Amino acid sequence: MLLQVRDLVVFYDDVQALWGLSFEVAQGELVAILGSNGAGKTTTLRAISSVVKVRGGSLTFDGQRLDKLPSHKVVEAGIAHVPEGRKLFPMMTVRENLEMGSLVPHAKAKRAETMEWVFTLFPRLKERENQLAGTMSGGEQQMVAIGRGLMACPRLLILDEPSLGLAPIIVQDLFKVIKQVNEGGVTILIVEQNVQQALKIAHRAYVIENGRLVLSGTGHDLLHNDQVREAYLGGH
Repeated sequence: MLLQVRDLVVFYDDVQALWGLSFEVAQGELVAILGSNGAGKTTTLRAISSVVKVRGGSLTFDGQRLDKLPSHKVVEAGIAHVPEGRKLFPMMTVRENLEMGSLVPHAKAKRAETMEWVFTLFPRLKERENQLAGTMSGGEQQMVAIGRGLMACPRLLILDEPSLGLAPIIVQDLFKVIKQVNEGGVTILIVEQNVQQALKIAHRAYVIENGRLVLSGTGHDLLHNDQVREAYLGGH
């Protein structure tokens, strides 16, 4: 198993956010974490990336404990995190933003070929490689953010709400690319409020509520699960 999360407990000061959360992601899988606002989805991703401190439980990536590592070592281990809200460098060009993703040694060595791959996935970025990232549309900025994550040559790509605030047509294109990246061999863990789109491409999914795991299954099964349909798909 590539990523194993066991009995994860996280607090913000004295407020408990995650209550013994356990799940796993196998090599080559695309796994979705679903849940309403405040369920603990982003906290889970931030714990994996060592952005928040883990109070209990364990995080293991390819046999290596993550919960004892600083965040830059998590990146070196092969995990790239594309955060909610994109967090680009607005006064840097598209190309410069992408290059910032390839600072770890193994990624720097392959920078040119990875850049070509990113431009193949997102032709718009090639057209605008010298444009300042801050002047681009939301959809284009999200492409840059995902591209920057891929520049780290990750074994696991973590995506936090990639479709947030984007027009439906852009969202469809974005999910096609996410599926393509996964089919190209990159394992993906995605948190996404567009439950239908996420479940269509996910091999497996976990539903969390109030920091606890309440449901898990294949993407197909959860897409047709009454509880999921009622809670997240408006009963349709």
